[in-house]
Amino acid sequence: MFTKTVLHQAIQLLANSFTKYVLPISSLMLLASTPALGQTSAEPAADEVEELVVVGSRIRQTNLKTISPIKMMTREDAAAAGLNSTMDLLQSNVLTGGTSQINNAYGGYVTDGGPGANTISLRGLGASRTLVLINGRRVAPSGTQGAVGTADLNVLPTAMIERVEVLRDGASSIYGSDAVSGVINVITREQVEGFAIEGDFNYPTEDNGEQIRLSITGGMTEERLSLSGSFDYYERKPLTLADRDWTRCNEDLFRDPVTGASDDYIDPRTGKSKCYPATASGSNGVTVNTIGTQAVTAANWILLGLNGPVVGGPGSSGTTFTRFRPNSAVTTGLIGYEGVGGGSNSINVRDTFEPRMLNEDLISPAKNYTGFLQSRYELESLGNAEIYAELLASRRESNQTGYRQLSLDYRRGSPLIPAELAYGNFGADQGTSGGERVGVRAFIGFGNDSSEQNVDFYKPTVGLRGDLEFLPDWRYDLYTSYAKSDATYERNSFLIDKLTYASDAVTATSGVDSSLVRDGLTCEINLTDPNEKCILLPRLTAAVVGGNLPQDFKDYIFQNTQGSTEYEESIYSAIIDGPLFNVPAGAVQGVFGIEHRRMELKDQPDENSIAGNLYNLSIATPTSGEDDVGEYYTEIQIPILADARFAKELTINGSVRYTDYDSYGSDDTYKMGFIYSPTDWVSVRGSRGTSFRAPALFEQFQGPTSGFRPASIDPCNDYGSDGVNPNRVINCTQELPGQPEFQATQGVEVFSLGGAEAGLFAETSENTSYGIIFDPAISDTTGLSITIDYFDIQIDNGVQKAGEDEILDRCYDSAEFAEDRGLCRLVTRDPVTKQLTVNDAYTNLATEVVRGLDISTDFSQDIGPGSLLVNLSVTRYYEQSSRLFADEPIEDINGSLESPEFGGSGEIGYALDNWKFLYGVEWISSMDGYKEADELPEESFSDYTVPSYLEHRISARFQADSWKTTFGVRNLTNEIPPQISAGYFNRVGTAPLYSGYDYIGREVFINFQVQY
Repeated sequence: MFTKTVLHQAIQLLANSFTKYVLPISSLMLLASTPALGQTSAEPAADEVEELVVVGSRIRQTNLKTISPIKMMTREDAAAAGLNSTMDLLQSNVLTGGTSQINNAYGGYVTDGGPGANTISLRGLGASRTLVLINGRRVAPSGTQGAVGTADLNVLPTAMIERVEVLRDGASSIYGSDAVSGVINVITREQVEGFAIEGDFNYPTEDNGEQIRLSITGGMTEERLSLSGSFDYYERKPLTLADRDWTRCNEDLFRDPVTGASDDYIDPRTGKSKCYPATASGSNGVTVNTIGTQAVTAANWILLGLNGPVVGGPGSSGTTFTRFRPNSAVTTGLIGYEGVGGGSNSINVRDTFEPRMLNEDLISPAKNYTGFLQSRYELESLGNAEIYAELLASRRESNQTGYRQLSLDYRRGSPLIPAELAYGNFGADQGTSGGERVGVRAFIGFGNDSSEQNVDFYKPTVGLRGDLEFLPDWRYDLYTSYAKSDATYERNSFLIDKLTYASDAVTATSGVDSSLVRDGLTCEINLTDPNEKCILLPRLTAAVVGGNLPQDFKDYIFQNTQGSTEYEESIYSAIIDGPLFNVPAGAVQGVFGIEHRRMELKDQPDENSIAGNLYNLSIATPTSGEDDVGEYYTEIQIPILADARFAKELTINGSVRYTDYDSYGSDDTYKMGFIYSPTDWVSVRGSRGTSFRAPALFEQFQGPTSGFRPASIDPCNDYGSDGVNPNRVINCTQELPGQPEFQATQGVEVFSLGGAEAGLFAETSENTSYGIIFDPAISDTTGLSITIDYFDIQIDNGVQKAGEDEILDRCYDSAEFAEDRGLCRLVTRDPVTKQLTVNDAYTNLATEVVRGLDISTDFSQDIGPGSLLVNLSVTRYYEQSSRLFADEPIEDINGSLESPEFGGSGEIGYALDNWKFLYGVEWISSMDGYKEADELPEESFSDYTVPSYLEHRISARFQADSWKTTFGVRNLTNEIPPQISAGYFNRVGTAPLYSGYDYIGREVFINFQVQY
């Protein structure tokens, strides 16, 4: 309940903040302008700017010079740039300043919201710290796979958009949680008359990757009723790795340290640089077309009575072999060559690439269906009130194509192994041989797999707003909304139990279904459970190793798995605003509001995922959680001076919000700001405040999801060696007494889970900005506006997972090991198998700092029969740093890959009668890798430095009375992303995985709109 005590605390906090931060500044201004205090500001004339609310404040005002820095873009701006959806507009460099975004190039990676989700991150601080609104009201999160905590831009309409307002400043005291790095407010058109059809088409000049949008809008306005809406159909066609030259071969791109020449691994069979799997780091890629046994020398190969001899593959050395490839030169048995021993252990002779890898998506396809309706009805009562309603509904159908390797384990002694390899003794059970040893492992290029997501989202809103009749010029706004994301997701997966059954070959009996028998053999499970219908592993042949597998066997072991995700959010809000009292410079405006939100998340993975039955994939258990929050806030704006000497305007603004979450308790935030205009053409502004981000539901309640890391990360490996941390030696000796040369043989099992049980609480941050606005009135035919804003954001207690490497190292190197305190609470070791298990829960750890400068310039000039238009936006970062733990030095990655120091855009246009011609450019500055050369191979070095990236575009727009069209070319010079070496950063082909680069290439685009 909103008690008097809470209200008193909120007002007291606002008063204290006002005294601390604003009075010293305002006092100086008052002293400089005392004679003018008796003047009052003139009321705006009827034909002046109508009162409106822009993002960053809830105060209605006519002054478009705002205290907080705001960037605006219209739907027309987006069309002129060839951006045919609101999603593309929001992720464009114009608004993001070059910071990396999650888009359809991330389909094969684990991202919040699941594959196919598109999110927006301002200042590079993550999508969870950017709040997205539509008409000033929250857009609820949506997506798949449990980690749903941010708005998916796919749900937003396009044809009904009037403009987008971007607040690049903290605003939690205005809007609540998540508004840490900024706020996106999507504003729809207020009134639509008639009926219109609109289309957007983007066609790459190279094959594939097209984008299509078709829209219908309509509306009507009667005496008391208005109704309008739109329907958008958007389709992004797939773009595969095979569709672009620069993605067809994923090379290492190592360089000779002396000459700088390419020093890639050369395929000994072709003499050319070797291609690797598209998603692998390079020469350590997966193996295909290969078998593995125990180490065999040429001599004991012959002693085994096998047809031979062993033939070392080109590039191999030594005489001991562990892996082999079918060798067409040997015709008397399944004999291969691969692997080396006794010499240099190069794995470059492995097959790691095959053509089907190029079927993977470079840009994954999607279809979006979005409807938006809005209406208003004047009641002519309750203070000239009107009822308003909105309905946002969308459906996303997205899918991704990947590539899978299959490791088939043939049990030792299996009749499916040919006689020539019957000696095989590859190793212990790898998970699919029922506890028996593996004789031969076949590394097979299985082919392509598919993931699909269907996400239904809807958000109805109903509200009532009008005048408070007992308070002149005061208004109220009451609304409630409900949002739900209802999603299903599917993925093709190998099933462990099916592979285990299929590897157990026995002689078939007469009662077994003949379709389940091959060469007199069948699965053992078919003898005991006829309902299983097990399909046996195929006999090991060269064709099988090469990926030629029977279809019924593939269908048996490789099946579709399904899960579902629901996210619900309910909001109840009440707000009143109006003048509190008058001062000489005008009216003091106030806003008071109450809001209640309830969120609920449910994710139900496939039963095979829950049971740990997905081969080479992690275990995922259900996620279920809910949270409630009550919020009380106020904002006050005070005009200190108006039309005074040396003070055309001095206005201060303060806001405070009290928040009470069920999950972790209460918190409060504030923000204070001012704008001072000594003259009409120059203004100074500044603000300082606190923001916070409540932990997302999945960060609190995510069900344990397991994965495995290699045994090599066990901190106790060879713990007796010289130079090992003394605490580590003591701690490992306690667990593994008398084993100083211990080497782990079991992989480390890692469980990722939510942090609610550990007492997870909200992130806090401080945000400071100040700037200057130049807006001189040069002449009636010339316009100029320049804004320069400095920003400084620091986030503390950031919600993050420490990571298994940090947990293990810090635990075993600490003095808390014996007491099982600190991070050691998250680590256990099995007393028999010695396997480590790590629980990596979300917790409050990180510190992040971002500092920089935003510069924006707009210029217009009548030249000849038309007008010249120029605008320029540049963001310069001075710092982008972070640390995970408080005792670590802070690491600044400003200017490194994915974190450019500069990002910007510019446009030059000329408007003539019904035409407007435009040239635009988007710019990303050069970036450097930050890994030291001593971490790379001695014989070569990796190059992570990329040059500046410029993308050019041109367009022309023609507008008639009832129709208009825009056409042009994006990426005019067909710039491709720069190339980097393999090893540290994620890559697409040979380019960094980074949203600031255009993967599609040159596009011709056209937009048309016909009004009826």
